[in-house]
Formats: sequence, C-alpha cells, structure tokens
Amino acid sequence: MSNRIRDDFLRQAGACDMLGSPFTARVCRLLAKRLDMGSHFGARVLGWAGDPQADALPLRAAGGFHALKRRGDAALAKVYPPHEADDETLWAALALAIAKDDDFLRDFLDSAPQTNEVSRSNAILGAALHVARRTGLPLAIREIGSSAGLNLGFDGYAYELGKARWGDPASPVRIAAEWHGRLPPLDAPLRIVSRKGCDLNPLDARNEASRERMLSYIWPDQTARLARIEAALDAAARCGVAVEKADAGEWVEREFAGEAHMGEARVLIHTIVWQYLPDAVKTRISLAMERAAAKAARSAPLAWIGVEADTKDKASACIRLRLWPGGTDEELGRADFHGRWARWD
Repeated sequence: MSNRIRDDFLRQAGACDMLGSPFTARVCRLLAKRLDMGSHFGARVLGWAGDPQADALPLRAAGGFHALKRRGDAALAKVYPPHEADDETLWAALALAIAKDDDFLRDFLDSAPQTNEVSRSNAILGAALHVARRTGLPLAIREIGSSAGLNLGFDGYAYELGKARWGDPASPVRIAAEWHGRLPPLDAPLRIVSRKGCDLNPLDARNEASRERMLSYIWPDQTARLARIEAALDAAARCGVAVEKADAGEWVEREFAGEAHMGEARVLIHTIVWQYLPDAVKTRISLAMERAAAKAARSAPLAWIGVEADTKDKASACIRLRLWPGGTDEELGRADFHGRWARWD
C-alpha cells in the first residue's frame, strides 16, 4: 500500500478511536498493514487516484465489509460486534471476504459514505430555535447534502439536551446529547412551513437497498447509533419526504432566487457537507446567498445554518448562524461530529 493510502487509513483509524468506534479503527489499521494488490478490491484501493481523505476511501472500504456482514456473511458475523476476535482472526475473516466477494467490495467503493447522522439534528434544532425567536416567523427549511432527508425532519424528534427536554416524548427517534453552556431558546415557537432537500445521490428511506447501503456505513460497534438511524429512516419513510437529485450550487441558486415570501424566514442548512464540495460549488452557493441576503427584510428574513468542520478545533464542528437583514454572523457553539455532545456559547 502506498504511503499516501496507508497513512490515510491510519488517520481514519485514529478518528474512529476518537469518535468511539474501536472496532472500525481496527479494520482500518488491518487494511493499512495487510491489504495487497492480489485482488480487484485491493488493487483499486491501492491505486486510488483521488484524495483518499476527501473521498473518504477508508470508510468506503470499511462500509463494504459491514454491508457483507449485514447480508449474512457467516465468517464476518463471527468476528463482528457483539462478538470479539483478535487481530489475526479478524483479518482472516476480512481476507476470506475479499477472496469470496472481491467484485462486490471493489464496486462498493464507487459511492462516498452517506451516514445522514441524525444526532446532528440537536445542533440544527438549537440554531433553528434562535432563528424562530429572533424573527418571530415560521421557517422554510432548505438543506443541501440531505442524503435520505433524515435531518429535514429534525422538529419531529425527541431531544434530551443535558437535563433539558424538547419535542414529542413519544417519538421513536430519541436524540440525547451531553450539553455544556447555555441552552438555546427551547420555548421559542418553532413552526416549519416547508422543507426541501437536495443531494447528488439522494437515498429513498422507503427503498430497502438504499437503507442497507446507508446502514452499512454506520460503525458496527455503535449499536445505539444504528438503532437511532433505523428509527429515523422509518420516520422519513412514513413522512414521504423526497430529496431532489441536484447539484448543490444550482439548487441553492434556484431555491433562493426571486422574491422572498413575506411572513416566513428562508433557512439554508447543511451539516458536515461543506468540506466535500468543490470550490466552484461553494462559490456558487455563497454568491446565491449574497444575492438573496440583499433582498432580505424583517418580514422576509434569510438565515444560513452550518454545522461544519473548521480550523479552530479539529475534534468538533462549528455551529454557525448568519442572519439577514443585518448580516450578523456568529458561532453559536461547537458540536461533536456525531452529535454526542454540544458546547453552546
């Protein structure tokens, strides 16, 4: 394995350890040390032409093995959680999977991971409550990088934000976050008048193959996370929220063009998406929002909520809110990449 590829698998292993998945970290380390060119899968990984980190190559590879396990691979089932196995036994099962399902694993690398991490909704909720409180208006939500649209339904979930509670206690989707600092305005009247999303590769929560692909990217030793996303997929399937297949730049230009609707706040949201967008797409989005901001008024405000990685702290995401008219731009707080905790300023 080239140093560039090997190093990125080791980098991802460290990230998995930090984010609470020691099993996925072991898979990444074993692939870094032992994968060779003797299979179609190995040759494609080792010869990856793109940026392995930007393309999430290690997670594509790990997701393929998890997909096989979920399909009933007997050897992998014996070494995957909740079972335990030493590195030699785990590698033997991985090597056997490569030998038996080489083409499947090679082709699984085609698509980037789409976890649609629903626990990030706690950060979206907090920022949306700020918009609702400051504008006094219902919200028209527009999300880029929506995948299956799970975070589009953020207002229908039950939240435990430290000791505080928000939402429908009967919701099957329960999002608990360790909370530090101030709470968002939980008593703000939050009403969503419309919601839309786009993605280059939208997934249909009602489609079994799409569901399985998404769940294969969830780390197998994080059983509570798996159960939570399965519940969110069920909720999305019941609601029938459709995510449009579209380029994010073109879609934002279209959705935020023209005159705003009086009496509602238009809101663009995205979570851990910005880093994956080409610079040209980022520029199109930024310019489209600048044009929309120039038309914002107190009766038709515009908000931009991002929960994204930045250079301030590599271990967490920035919760950023921009609001027009006025052009305020503030960091509301920080959030764990998987929504396990939030630190509100």
